[in-house]
Amino acid sequence: MKTMIHKAENRGFANHGWLQANHSFSFANYYDQEKMHFGALRVLNDDVIAPKMGFGTHPHDNMEIITIPLAGVLKHKDSMHNEWQSVVAGEVQIMSAGTGLQHSEINGSLDSHLSLFQIWIMPNKQNVVPRYDQKKFENPEVNSIQTLVTSIDENHEGSLKIHQDAVISKIELDGNKIFEYTLKSKNHGVYVMTIFGKVMIDEKTLGSRDAIGVLETDTFKVKAEESSQLLFIEVPMIF
Repeated sequence: MKTMIHKAENRGFANHGWLQANHSFSFANYYDQEKMHFGALRVLNDDVIAPKMGFGTHPHDNMEIITIPLAGVLKHKDSMHNEWQSVVAGEVQIMSAGTGLQHSEINGSLDSHLSLFQIWIMPNKQNVVPRYDQKKFENPEVNSIQTLVTSIDENHEGSLKIHQDAVISKIELDGNKIFEYTLKSKNHGVYVMTIFGKVMIDEKTLGSRDAIGVLETDTFKVKAEESSQLLFIEVPMIF
C-alpha cells in the first residue's frame, strides 16, 4: 500500500475577505507542482463564504463538479436553469459541464456563513451534454458508509451520477471503531479527508481537515481515535 499525507496546515490558503478558501490541490493563485491532482481528482476546495457573497457568472467545460454544503445554504444558477436552486447541508449537488455552461454560486443567507467542499473530477467522456442534479441524503447510521456519487455507467440506486468511474462516500465513526474500506480495483486510489475528529490510517494520525491518498491496495483500515467524520473520494489513478 502506498500513501501520501496532506496536512491541513499545508494546504493552499486564500483570504479574499468575503471568501476563506483552502485548496488541497493547485488552484487559482495557489500552485504546488507536487499537488496538481490525485488521479482523476483535480480539485478539493474547502471554502467559507460570507453572507450574501459568492461567485459571479463564470464558465466551465469538460469537468465533473460536485458541491457538498457543510453548513448554511448555497444558491446556484446556471445556463440550464432560469431560477436559483438552493442546496443546503445534507444535500449534494453535481454538475457535468461537458460542452460548456455558465453558472453562479452565492451564499443564500443574509447573516450566516456558508461552508462547503467543492470537488472537481476529470471526466472519462469529453463534450457530453451538460447536466445538473442534486439530492438530499438522510443521515445514515453511525459506522455505516453512505455512497453519495457514482459513475453514470454504473447501476447503483440512490447515488448522484457523474461521467467518471469514481465513488464519493462519507462515514461517521464512533471513537475506537475500526472500519475497513474496499477499493473498486487496483487501478483506483482513495483520497480521504477527515471532516472532523481524529483517525489513524496506515499507522498515520490524521486530525480535522488532514487528508491522505491511499493507492496500490485492495483494502485499508481506518481506526477512529475519537468520534470522526470522513469523506472518501475514490478515482481512477490513470491520469
